[in-house]
Amino acid sequence: MSDTFRALRAHKTDAGIETRLETLTDADLMDGDVTVRVEASTINFKDGLALTGRSPILRTFPLIPGIDFAGVVEASSHAGFAPGDRVVLNGWGVGETWHGGYAQRARVKGDWLVRLPDSLSTARAMAIGTAGYTAMLCVMALERQGVAPGSGDILVTGAAGGVGGVAITLLSGLGHRVVASSRRAEAEGAYLRGLGAAEVIDAAEFSGPARPIGKERWAGVVDSVGSHTLATAISQTRYGGAVAACGMAQGLDLPGSVAPFILRSVVLAGVDSVMRPTPDRIEAWRRLGTDLDLARLDAMTEVAGLSDLPRLAAEILEGKVRGRVVIDPST
Repeated sequence: MSDTFRALRAHKTDAGIETRLETLTDADLMDGDVTVRVEASTINFKDGLALTGRSPILRTFPLIPGIDFAGVVEASSHAGFAPGDRVVLNGWGVGETWHGGYAQRARVKGDWLVRLPDSLSTARAMAIGTAGYTAMLCVMALERQGVAPGSGDILVTGAAGGVGGVAITLLSGLGHRVVASSRRAEAEGAYLRGLGAAEVIDAAEFSGPARPIGKERWAGVVDSVGSHTLATAISQTRYGGAVAACGMAQGLDLPGSVAPFILRSVVLAGVDSVMRPTPDRIEAWRRLGTDLDLARLDAMTEVAGLSDLPRLAAEILEGKVRGRVVIDPST
């Protein structure tokens, strides 16, 4: 095990957040009972907010950002993990208040880790990342509300993003008819159909003020956008349907009506991935290992290095990052 490792570390300056590629040692890491050789990380919308300083995601400085990673245990005093175990981490404040995945090494609490399914490499685990893990939690939330294949169309908003792309692939693979909503419907149509969408529609029809209650269209919804988009999707959800909400790219507000909940028994299920209990995490990653079409996952994935992160952070906030990006910390 080398005494040093590469990392992208964020510093707070008078001008804002500044990121620097640095060579660190284990003494720079925080206390924890498991040390992991990080083989892959990724970039999510939240990472973009953190790296650009657009939102106060980072609350400790200097800090290694990156809200998730996958790798191999190098040392452990935790009863649940031993050297050689392949693990994944999502959330728990990592990359916010605790050193995260944009490094070749991480030291964390073992209770935050999940053992990877044998079917998933560490690179594919980060092609999935927090975005795909969240998409799986959304699918599970719809299933708990009785949304099953044959129930009717499932709407996926923000379809060209990470959550949207994995949600489309999962839902279509499970037998649902998926309708993808995207701001780039014409440009991304072929790509989204390749992931399994049966139909691609323009997100513009969801961007304006929602009617109190609209025409019934959706048996279920996976929404990563929020605001007017979420309100409109709720207003169009069929009787007894469910909406899984996991994002707020358009805004934190929900400018809608209680009518769909009262008159149609629609369920709005909030999906949090950061502090999710461990049993749910284990089940989500087990399902990802069995239910996700890996060829389609590969089709939505590109690889970049630590030095690419500042550029990618700006691009993901501008909606210019399609699908998933795996970050190789060795490059």
